[in-house]
Amino acid sequence: MTASDSTGPDSSAPDLTVPDLTVDGTGLLCVQLLLRLRARIAHLPAGAVVHIHTTDPAAPLDLPAWCHLTGHEYLGPVPSPAPDREVYALRLTSAPVQTRPGRPWHPAPTESTTVGTPVSTDENTN
Repeated sequence: MTASDSTGPDSSAPDLTVPDLTVDGTGLLCVQLLLRLRARIAHLPAGAVVHIHTTDPAAPLDLPAWCHLTGHEYLGPVPSPAPDREVYALRLTSAPVQTRPGRPWHPAPTESTTVGTPVSTDENTN
């Protein structure tokens, strides 16, 4: 059997069991988990693999949705070393969509969405 005949996993694929960063979100739910995750990944380069340890039962829904919103790649569950929590992986993108400071489910306004937006004044209201 030659290397090209191998049916095993691609040896050039990154090892998802060794993250560049691990975020402990144990005990945090939805928004708090995403706020911690966003703060911890801010300094990492594109392509970095992040593991999120969580006890949030909604994480299997929230994390893929947040990745879809921001552009990061959701890699799915990875084996957990502890039976009382789950571990999920994601890979960072080079140009994530920024979200509002306290609202990680809402994209941050961009210059193109704020330029030319009508401003309400007292004259225009009754």
